[in-house]
Amino acid sequence: MKAVLIRQFSEDPRTHHVEEVAEPVVGSDDILIAVKAASLNFPDLLVMSGKYQILPERPFTPGKDAAGIVEAVGPNVRTFKQGDHVVAQVENGCFASRLSVPQSSAQKIPTEMPFADAAAMGLVYQTAYFALTDRGNFRNGETVLISGAAGGVGLAAVQIAKALGAKVLAGVTSEAQAKAVHQSGADEVIDLSAANLPESTREQVHRATNGKGADVFLDPVGGDVFDACIRSLARRGRAVIIGFAAGKIPVIKGSYLLLKNISVSGMQWTDYPTYSPELVAEAQAKLNELYLQGLLRPHITQVFALESFADAAARLTSRGVIGKLVLTIH
Repeated sequence: MKAVLIRQFSEDPRTHHVEEVAEPVVGSDDILIAVKAASLNFPDLLVMSGKYQILPERPFTPGKDAAGIVEAVGPNVRTFKQGDHVVAQVENGCFASRLSVPQSSAQKIPTEMPFADAAAMGLVYQTAYFALTDRGNFRNGETVLISGAAGGVGLAAVQIAKALGAKVLAGVTSEAQAKAVHQSGADEVIDLSAANLPESTREQVHRATNGKGADVFLDPVGGDVFDACIRSLARRGRAVIIGFAAGKIPVIKGSYLLLKNISVSGMQWTDYPTYSPELVAEAQAKLNELYLQGLLRPHITQVFALESFADAAARLTSRGVIGKLVLTIH
């Protein structure tokens, strides 16, 4: 079968190629998926460059999100059957024509959902959902501030928050990003490229909330953006750290949290399938429901064939992508 094979860690996507590899082995508790689509995520770049916190032995096939059709099931599998449409999230292995995963790593999707949409939603929509509902303890009618709102997780968070009844403030740095977040349902745009970022952000958020501030802040960016946005939280506000796309881990001042009764938590997706797989199943069922209602639609910027993986990875490396890049496998 065909698969992207990483033989050496490298930041240059052109050094990684699609090769013929052995078919995957299907274990007793596994399902074999004929992959139809897979999406690229920023952590994939970190894995391929050797900078991710969890690194596989080489050679390996990267890719954390895949959607396709179940071709075979192991003897202990009871929840899936041949022909089921599924989405799978794993540490690595999705950039291939076939994928064998534990049944706990896959979830059923509606047949009405295109495979490209399912793959594009996968990790980022589940991350955004858990960040908002579990870690952020969102309640209907609250105001949610989202930094990096035009990225994969950011756009997912905009759509999910809006679907669940939030007033959404989307933090962006360009007109193109502002257009994308408005199309995804954002109520207000917060300009995170303005001078004097802490004061500017606070003024914009307070203007949009009649002086109250945001109830929940979801942050996949970190750095100076986190420092600015946390000052815009309402009293008893909740901040959720999702990532550090800016490359700088923020230092949190405990005194500021105390003075406004603010709480800060982290959101690391792999914790959920590892320790609470039932929550992943519940989340995917809710996301499927919202999709069928027309409330969620992934923003797919470009679709590439698997053979053009290097082009797709190079585009993601440029950091100018709004939304998601998807690989299709035929």
